[in-house]
Amino acid sequence: MTHPSSTDLAAASTALHAQWDVLRRWVGTVVDPRAARAESVLDGWTVGDLVAHLGRAMDSLTAVEVAPAGTVPLTLAEYLGQYADRASETAETTRQLAAELGDDPLPAVDALARAAFARLDALGTSDAVVLARRGPVLLSDMVASRVLELVVHADDLARSLRGSGRVDPSGAGPVDRDALDLVAGVLLRIVVARGGWSLEVARPLTWVRLAAGRVPYDVDVLAEALSPQYTSEAVPDLGRMLPLL
Repeated sequence: MTHPSSTDLAAASTALHAQWDVLRRWVGTVVDPRAARAESVLDGWTVGDLVAHLGRAMDSLTAVEVAPAGTVPLTLAEYLGQYADRASETAETTRQLAAELGDDPLPAVDALARAAFARLDALGTSDAVVLARRGPVLLSDMVASRVLELVVHADDLARSLRGSGRVDPSGAGPVDRDALDLVAGVLLRIVVARGGWSLEVARPLTWVRLAAGRVPYDVDVLAEALSPQYTSEAVPDLGRMLPLL
């Protein structure tokens, strides 16, 4: 049985592949053992922790199973809403994984990613309800949450290494534009569903940083990130709603 979804499964799957490919190439070029030991922009996390977490984020997809018929899925907003309550658990699990992977985590992270994509292929094109670690959710929303994880943490890594002198010689960054647009749209739909506003994304990366709590909330920054669809309206104050993660 399939269910209506806010995110198209094919589009989410395409974005996941694209974002992984861009991020993996960038990490392989920019992150070395010395960089991995550096502190990241996330309090208490090293760059190496973030790299290890990429594997853990993908492994969450490997673990899903098709839910029994009649299982009611969480909305993506409900699924993502559990992140804050489990932040300390996530950080501890990530640090343990990073310690296990050691100074050369990429082969293990690659293996986790390959297993995740193999599992996604095996699940097929039906947008079924699946049992994920945080509860039942539509497969399309599960995949979208993985794209969100990769986009947000790719930006975390880029900001962590900014000014370190470690750059991709090609000048490319770790965030795929189409994947960023998908994530920005997903996060905006959550806000619009709650408040009923007519809004558009003006600056996708700024919006994702605000919605993910990566930058302090500021109404002026919000007004740069989002715009009203109609000139007669204004961007609402979302201070009580953000961050979403």
